[in-house]
Amino acid sequence: MNTETKSDGTASRARGMVRAAGRGLVLAVVSLPLAVLCFSLSAVSIALIPLGIGLVTTPWVLTGVRAFADWRRVVSATWGGVRIPPAYRPVPEDANPWTRTFALLRDPAVRRDLRWLPVDMTAGFVTALLPAVLVLYPLEGLALAAGLWRTMTGGPYAEYGPYWYGFVPVGDQTSALGAGALGAVLLVLAHRYAVPAFQVHFRLTRALLGSPRTELAERVRVLTETRRDAVDTSAAELRRIERDLHDGAQARLVAVGMDLGTIETLIEKDPAKARELLAHARRSSAEALTELRELVRGIHPPVLAERGLGDAVRALALRLPVVTEVNVELPGRAEAPVESAAYFAVSEVLTNAVKHSGADRIWVDVHHTEGRLRVTVTDNGKGGAVIGAGSGLTGVERRLGTFDGVLAVSSPAGGPTMVTMEIPCALS
Repeated sequence: MNTETKSDGTASRARGMVRAAGRGLVLAVVSLPLAVLCFSLSAVSIALIPLGIGLVTTPWVLTGVRAFADWRRVVSATWGGVRIPPAYRPVPEDANPWTRTFALLRDPAVRRDLRWLPVDMTAGFVTALLPAVLVLYPLEGLALAAGLWRTMTGGPYAEYGPYWYGFVPVGDQTSALGAGALGAVLLVLAHRYAVPAFQVHFRLTRALLGSPRTELAERVRVLTETRRDAVDTSAAELRRIERDLHDGAQARLVAVGMDLGTIETLIEKDPAKARELLAHARRSSAEALTELRELVRGIHPPVLAERGLGDAVRALALRLPVVTEVNVELPGRAEAPVESAAYFAVSEVLTNAVKHSGADRIWVDVHHTEGRLRVTVTDNGKGGAVIGAGSGLTGVERRLGTFDGVLAVSSPAGGPTMVTMEIPCALS
């Protein structure tokens, strides 16, 4: 039994080593050009503020930097298990360019993002690439021992003398076997230290992107902001319900009452006209009932209350004019407020995708892992989606923020767009 357990542990560590190497390589290759681009655009845009050009470009650039940082937060949580809560201050949507620009520049979280970029381009790149180096470099030593040394030291390379692998000069089969032995030792070290080396990258990211405030003080600030957002959202929702009732169902029901009064007057004098008005009243009542059902569905869909988030999202996808695939893996149900927030967040993201992306296919993935409900919406549209600048994603972010949720958007020009939403919760 102990042998089997040890074997399973060794295999698990080997899988973790390979996974860390692969993910580190992907992260290094993808993040380096993005970090360089964000840093360069930020530096140029901020430098152009005195000329007035930066007042227009800086909010857009900093919004992109924030989206990149949020994506890295999601990667840190998903691949490294290191959670870095965002702590951005809200910016009024109707603010003028001057106010918006300097509100962003005064935000400590945005300044942390700007300080993080040059470190991520250098130390961050090295620490992300290190697991891949730890795994791949030993393989070179083993390949030299297997015969690669002839290629590296013969032909056009012969004039350069022995090929150095680490501190071993490889010039014949014996030295190649020495290189293979060194590679084996390094592979053992990689088996032990590749995953911890990958964790260094995420700890570095957290040290720079995380808030320096105490956890309690940061928690109080975030709760204050999310409470204000929740109150504003609730007030806006109540006004919408009141407006819809007044302009829709209420008006139709008043018209039905007036038609019924007229029918009472005409039922004996003009039966034909009375029947016509009766048919009209019946249609109006049916339309009022339909509007009331739509209004109730907008407040809290019955399918959500009865069958849960998974079926509610599936029902939502069926009403879309775009082909939508939904994959749900939920072993239970979250609390009703969390389900409601997740449902309406998904609804808003899907609506944005249908209206603005030009996509002909959408994929929705809903699952629960490590104590967090994670929803990913991907479309094959034209891309270019960003948080802020009056987009509907800002409202989604605020809705999720009420529950300590996070929103990350990856939407390069030309697509595809991937919107990831996470809410910490437990399932029952």
